[in-house]
Amino acid sequence: MKRLALILLVLPLILTSCRIEPVAGFFTSEVVVEVGDEVYFTNNSLDARYFEWDFGDGSSSTDVNPIHVYTASGTYTITLSAISKRNHIDRAYQDITVLFPTTLEIEVLEYYDEYPVENASVILYPTYDDWLTETSMIIEGFTNNNGIVIFSRMDPAVYYVDVWEQNHNNYTLADDDIDWIRIPQLEPNEINRFVAWVDYVSSKSGERNRQLKIKKLERKYTDKKK
Repeated sequence: MKRLALILLVLPLILTSCRIEPVAGFFTSEVVVEVGDEVYFTNNSLDARYFEWDFGDGSSSTDVNPIHVYTASGTYTITLSAISKRNHIDRAYQDITVLFPTTLEIEVLEYYDEYPVENASVILYPTYDDWLTETSMIIEGFTNNNGIVIFSRMDPAVYYVDVWEQNHNNYTLADDDIDWIRIPQLEPNEINRFVAWVDYVSSKSGERNRQLKIKKLERKYTDKKK
């Protein structure tokens, strides 16, 4: 009888000690991302039935393997709470760094009177030869009422800018000095600014000025052959 009483006393302790506790764990697709990137979370928790994610920016999720997009730069601590069916909880943590995307803001101004030129085509090329031949275009945008166009998520590289509007372009200036069209290498994860100066031209002379590129390219290769 005493033995039975002892077993009944010890049995709950044994069952309690054998209780399965959840173990939280996860990893992210990246630990350094840019604003707007999708971040994928892989949950490798054990013995858990429910999950609560806190992404550190005020957002949360109960998905097993969520996807999240950060809208502001900074360092965020992600918390995963793994919860068992008996409401036992374990937590795992991970920091992620979110960077501002490399951005280029171009302001198009007329050279003499310095007024902004709206609705101008602004095209970026990777090399001067591409600028001359109008090949390998990277991106094109059009200026707003303030003569500004913004390109985001750019590679931190050097670019050559072609600006054309019916009565404005930067071809004559480029013929004088290549630095009028060459944008210095962009600083990564910063807002880079460049003023693209243009000349006022008539509609007919504007099209003729476009031929300056071809003529300059022809001179370049003629000089190489000499």
